[in-house]
Amino acid sequence: MEISKPHAALLSSPGMGHLIPVLELGKRLVTHHDFTVTVFVVSCHMSQAESQAIQSSMSPKLFDIVQLPPVDISHLVDANATVVTQIAVMMREARPALRSAISSMNPRPKALIVDLFGTESLPIAEELGLLKYVFVPSNAWFLALTVRVPFLDREVEGEYVDQTEPLRIPGCRAVRPEDVVDPMLDRTNQQYIEYVRVGKEIPTSDGVLLNTWEELQSLTLAAFRDETLLGRFSKTPVYPIGPLTRPLSGSRSEVFDWLDKQPSESVIFVSFGSGGTLSYEQMTELAWGLEMSQHRFIWVVRPPTRTAADDAFFTAGTVSSGDDPSTYLPAGFLTRTKNKGLLVPIWAPQVEVLSHPSVGGFLSHCGWNSTLESIANGVPMIVWPLYSEQRMNATLLAEELGVAVRPKVLPSKKVVGREEIEETVRQIMEDKEGKNAIRARVKELKYSAEKAVSKGGSSYTALSRLAQQINEISMQRPTETEGYASLALKPN
Repeated sequence: MEISKPHAALLSSPGMGHLIPVLELGKRLVTHHDFTVTVFVVSCHMSQAESQAIQSSMSPKLFDIVQLPPVDISHLVDANATVVTQIAVMMREARPALRSAISSMNPRPKALIVDLFGTESLPIAEELGLLKYVFVPSNAWFLALTVRVPFLDREVEGEYVDQTEPLRIPGCRAVRPEDVVDPMLDRTNQQYIEYVRVGKEIPTSDGVLLNTWEELQSLTLAAFRDETLLGRFSKTPVYPIGPLTRPLSGSRSEVFDWLDKQPSESVIFVSFGSGGTLSYEQMTELAWGLEMSQHRFIWVVRPPTRTAADDAFFTAGTVSSGDDPSTYLPAGFLTRTKNKGLLVPIWAPQVEVLSHPSVGGFLSHCGWNSTLESIANGVPMIVWPLYSEQRMNATLLAEELGVAVRPKVLPSKKVVGREEIEETVRQIMEDKEGKNAIRARVKELKYSAEKAVSKGGSSYTALSRLAQQINEISMQRPTETEGYASLALKPN
C-alpha cells in the first residue's frame, strides 16, 4: 500500500516576529523533509511586510495558506490591554476554529506544533490523539527564562525590576532586572499572568522547536538537557532548528539604485522593525546623531508617536506613506544630508538591504528576526531595544556574542543623546579596533549559521530528527493519520 507523505498544518496570527519563521519552517518541512504543509492564519490587520512575506511564500506555491475567521476580543480586553494580553486572548478564542479545522481533515493530523502563545491548544492535541510540540521563534536564553518564570513567581518578592540582584536561571546566564521581558514589568498586569501560564505549559509538550542553532548558544542548550539544572524540563527535547530567516526576494527599487553607488560597507541601515516607533524628541536626537557621524545611512522613517509601543504594534503598518518627514525631522536635515543619506517611508525590504555589499552596520531594535537576518548577512549591529524580549537580545548580542554595541542607557527608559548616537555609529563604522573585532565575530557567526542549516549541519539534523519521529508514527498508522503535523502559531 502506498503511504502518502506527512502533512504539516501551521496556524498563525499576524505579527512578523512569528509569521516569518513560521512560513520558513513550513518551507523547510516541504523542501528538506518532503512534508505537505497548510498554513492557517487568523484574520486580522496585516502590515505591508506581513503581506509581502505571505506573497513571497506563495511563489512558487509550496503550501496552502488558509485564513480562519477573525476573532472578536473587544469584549474580553480593555482598550489599554498590552500586545501580549491581546495575543493570548486572541489565540484562546481561536481554539474552536483550530479544533474544527483539524477535526474536519481526513485523514486527521498526527502532530500539533503550537506557537509560544498557542500553548493553550496543547490539550486539543491530547483530545485528538496527536503528538504535541511548541515552536518558540526566539533564542535559547528567552526560552530558559520563560520556563523558569513559574519558579521565579514563587521565589521572588516584589516587582522584578526592583530586584537588586540578577534573576538566576540554573545553568544559564542570569537576567538583569532591567532586561526582563515586557510581561514581567508589572506582576499585577494580565500579560504577566498569561506569561507565567505559558511557562508552565511549555514543559507539558513532547518537544520544543527553537529558532537558534547549537553552535550559537551551546551552553544554554546544554542546560536544557541537564536534569540537575532545569529539572523536569530536561525531559522535554529541544530542537534548535534555526536560523529560520526570510530569503532574498530578488526585488529591486530606488533604494538599491542608491546603494549601488556607495562604497563597500559604508552605509548604516536604521530600522526599528514592523512595529517600532520613536518619540519626537528621540527622532530629533537620532537625526542629529546620524548627521554628526558624517556616515552614509538608510533610515526607515515613521512619524513620531507619543503612544506606547503596544499601541504602535497594531498600527505602525497602517501609517500613510505620504507623511512628509520634513514635518517631524530637524529643520534643514533633509537638505544637509541629501548626499549622505536616504530616507525610506514606513517599510524597506530589510533582508535585501542587509545583504547589499554597501551596508556595513545595522541600527536595530534587535527583534529576533532582525537579529538573525543581520547575523546571516555578516552585518554588525547597534542595538536599540524597544519592547518585548529585545532588552535580553541586546545584552546577548553585545555582551555574550560580541556582534553589537549599545547605548549606555536603555532607549526604552531615556532619550539617547545625539553625541552618544554619533559615537556608536562611528564605533561600528570606523573605529578600527571595535570594527575589526565585532565585524570579524559576526562573519564567524554568519558562516556558523550557514553550516548549521546545510545538510548535515546541527539545525538540519535536529529538524530531521523531529521529522523522522513524525514520519515513523505516520507509517505505523497510515490509514488513520497519514502523518499529519499541525503547527499553531500566534502574532508577535
